[in-house]
Amino acid sequence: MWLLVAALFGLVVPNGLFVMWLLTEFDGIGAILSNRLALAFMLEAMLLLVLLAVYFARHPLGPIRWPWFVVLSLLGGLGFGLPLYYWLNTRSRSFREASR
Repeated sequence: MWLLVAALFGLVVPNGLFVMWLLTEFDGIGAILSNRLALAFMLEAMLLLVLLAVYFARHPLGPIRWPWFVVLSLLGGLGFGLPLYYWLNTRSRSFREASR
């Protein structure tokens, strides 16, 4: 249950701030590309996404494969994608074991 709470928090808080900024203060891509701190955070997030995707491809957590982790992370950020992906895999594993 705590993973769902963490995923919901990751979806609402950081992405809520991003959507609010996008709708109210977005001045264009030029402002983003000239901000080195923003570029560093984006690069770090993309590197972490790639590293985790490679890890999950080589060491699957369960029946839900790594492309879903990438999709969830691109939709809602790593703070949303990682806990939800882990929860989905552990839930489906425990559901499969309970149905035996």
